Amino acid sequence: MADSNTRVHQSRQVFLILAWIYAICIVAQTLIAGMAVFNNYAYWEYHTTFVIWFQFIPIIMLILAFTGQLSKKIRWQVVGLFLLIVPLQYVSVHVPVIGAVHPVVPLILFWLILLIIKQVKRGSKVNK
Repeated sequence: MADSNTRVHQSRQVFLILAWIYAICIVAQTLIAGMAVFNNYAYWEYHTTFVIWFQFIPIIMLILAFTGQLSKKIRWQVVGLFLLIVPLQYVSVHVPVIGAVHPVVPLILFWLILLIIKQVKRGSKVNK
């Protein structure tokens, strides 16, 4: 039983670390876009390649949500992170009609990841 509790606790801790990394990456990605718009267009290359390094973090977080026995609500929110960053972002870039959505998505991603962090921290305190 102790091993199971340790695994759950460790999964939640790694989940939270990845969630914070993801939040920081969203801020950095937005900063890079701003640098491209307001400073130097050459930063667009960084903007398009940086996302490759963090876009799949939600998949790892989803696995950890199961091993950390997090709620179904949190699991679905993590799925939402993935669906917002990968398919929606790529579609918004390549389909001009919905391109205006592209800069709004990071706002939603940042809000959602902070909400997830808050829920996990609150839940882990209750279970201790």
